[in-house]
Amino acid sequence: MDTQNQDEFYERLKNELDKSSSWPSDYLYKFIVPTDEEKIDQIHKIFDNTGAVIELKKSSKGKYTSVSITVNMENPDKVIEKYQEVGLIEGVISL
Repeated sequence: MDTQNQDEFYERLKNELDKSSSWPSDYLYKFIVPTDEEKIDQIHKIFDNTGAVIELKKSSKGKYTSVSITVNMENPDKVIEKYQEVGLIEGVISL
C-alpha cells in the first residue's frame, strides 16, 4: 500500500473507531503471518507490557499463523500506532 492510501486508510479507521467505541476500550487485532518464530516474536514484543491476550492458530498446512490480540487501548491513535509498528514486519497481513 502506498503512503497516500495508507494515510487515507488510517484516517478512515480513526474516524470509525471514534464513532463506534468509547475510549479506553478493548480492541481486537488480527494478523496473518508466515509461520516464522522470529516474526511472531516481533509481534509479541510490540505488545509486551500492554496486558495483551495473544492467541496463535496455525493454518491447516502450517504455512501461516493467525495472530489474534485483544488489548485495552487508550484511544484510536494508539490503535493505529500498533498497526503501523506491526506493518513494518515483512509478510504480515493486517485484517
